[in-house]
Amino acid sequence: MKISTKGRYGLRAVIDIALHGENEPVSLSDIAIRQDISMGYLEQLISRLRKAGVVTSVRGAKGGYSLAASKDKISVGEILRALEGDLSPVNCSEVSENGIPCKESGQCISKLVWKRISDSINDAVDNLMLSDLLDGTEPDKADH
Repeated sequence: MKISTKGRYGLRAVIDIALHGENEPVSLSDIAIRQDISMGYLEQLISRLRKAGVVTSVRGAKGGYSLAASKDKISVGEILRALEGDLSPVNCSEVSENGIPCKESGQCISKLVWKRISDSINDAVDNLMLSDLLDGTEPDKADH
């Protein structure tokens, strides 16, 4: 599975907000300059993050963006899913998108591989909090 520029740049934008937005909202233009992301693309990313409840917006002359929750409550998984959607490495499940059981599910030997990879990815990003990135520490599974 590859994380697209949406995920990579969006994560950088959220980290920027976390670093620079403790006392006041951070403007998109400041994020764009610091992170070298075009304003148009950054607006798209922030819109997704706002809709997902990762960031909040403040209007006005001193407006900008802030985190919607504390750094230790926002997981990397939450951020990446807001930008990328499902993080599964393949579109494989026991039930298809329309709710009908997969025709191959009964004899599919490889589904265990895809499930374990998916579970590992989700576990890694869901247990890695924004605060862990900012502190430069590895998460302790007992903490989350």
